[in-house]
Amino acid sequence: MSEIFKIIEKTKLDVVNNPIEQSHGLPNECYTSEAYTKIERKKLFEEKWSVIGVASSVPDPGDARPFDLLGIPLLILRDKNKKIKVFHNVCSHRGYKILNKPEKIANVIRCPYHSWAYDMEGKLIATPHIGGANKHETKDFDKSCSGLKEVRSYVWLDLIFVNISNNTESFEEYIKPLSDRWSKFWTKEDQRLIKHPKDHGYFQLKAKCNWKFAIENYCESYHLPWVHPGLNSYSKLEDHYHIESDPNRFAGQGTTVYDPRLKGSKKFPCFPNWPKDKEKFAEYVALFPNVMLGIHRDHYYAYWLEPINHAYTLEHMEVYYVGNEAAYSDEYGDLRKENCKLWLGVQSEDVNIIEGMQAGRNSPSYNGGNFSPVMDTPTHNFHKWVATNLTQLLNR
Repeated sequence: MSEIFKIIEKTKLDVVNNPIEQSHGLPNECYTSEAYTKIERKKLFEEKWSVIGVASSVPDPGDARPFDLLGIPLLILRDKNKKIKVFHNVCSHRGYKILNKPEKIANVIRCPYHSWAYDMEGKLIATPHIGGANKHETKDFDKSCSGLKEVRSYVWLDLIFVNISNNTESFEEYIKPLSDRWSKFWTKEDQRLIKHPKDHGYFQLKAKCNWKFAIENYCESYHLPWVHPGLNSYSKLEDHYHIESDPNRFAGQGTTVYDPRLKGSKKFPCFPNWPKDKEKFAEYVALFPNVMLGIHRDHYYAYWLEPINHAYTLEHMEVYYVGNEAAYSDEYGDLRKENCKLWLGVQSEDVNIIEGMQAGRNSPSYNGGNFSPVMDTPTHNFHKWVATNLTQLLNR
């Protein structure tokens, strides 16, 4: 992959994979170069399983919404069988971007340009005047070859994952290391109980920085005493442990003292199979490339990243509770509001930090970073994941 080495010296990527004591972090170009971002889009997003939204954002048949993944136009749809489908959001006729805002599709997906229409399976079913005025069919054109192009997708814990290049392992294989790890906390029965509230279950943050800074910051607890003093007052640095996966697909941290400081005596319902001896455990992992997850005995969240360009990222926080009562009833409304406010405060405290790292990466003297051999191993694993996937093409 010679084009990447026109942007980044090969030695700068090679050193990332050294043992942590001799390693440096990813070079500045990985955060400041628009040309590099085009390569990253292909290697880290198109060729891997990446998140583009949540299924609960299209709850009913016919619900559709657009999403652009670093410029790739996609269309998310819940079909008549209530299944989530993802298509390339482009008409097969002249390449017009079909959907520009969320819509309710009654029966067909219609392109505004020449009114070519597709059913909810992506099949091209109408080609007005294709053979001349009022001639809607022609023997010289085979509609069956010109449907919408479907994207390989999978829904897990409400998250919509896509593998645009259709060239990586099955989703089941990809998620197995994390699913196996978390089986000690919750069962599949527990996971089916998660519900996304219609109030106080979502917020968005805007970060003027590269998306990778959010991931590498989330991986470690090293910054807690200085960036999150309120959280650190009851969930201290020494109460945390590292999480690393083999193969290297996720990394993060856990705590042994989860005890939310919410007002009043009322508590959220808990996952019924959460083990009593791990009642105060919670785990926070970044699943590469672009989603950060948190599991607790009484709620789960997914904090997924929408990279807009090399220096701007939208952060989407989705919070889920255990069962309909906790998620939807007025009885828990104030508690949902308070919990959402708590996480908004914590996550907002990180925004200035990750934006400051973006500014710092403009320094030509910065060598990519020097890691603490003890405190930074999860973050180092993320840097290694990026560097390894960027350079794999050399061996093809």
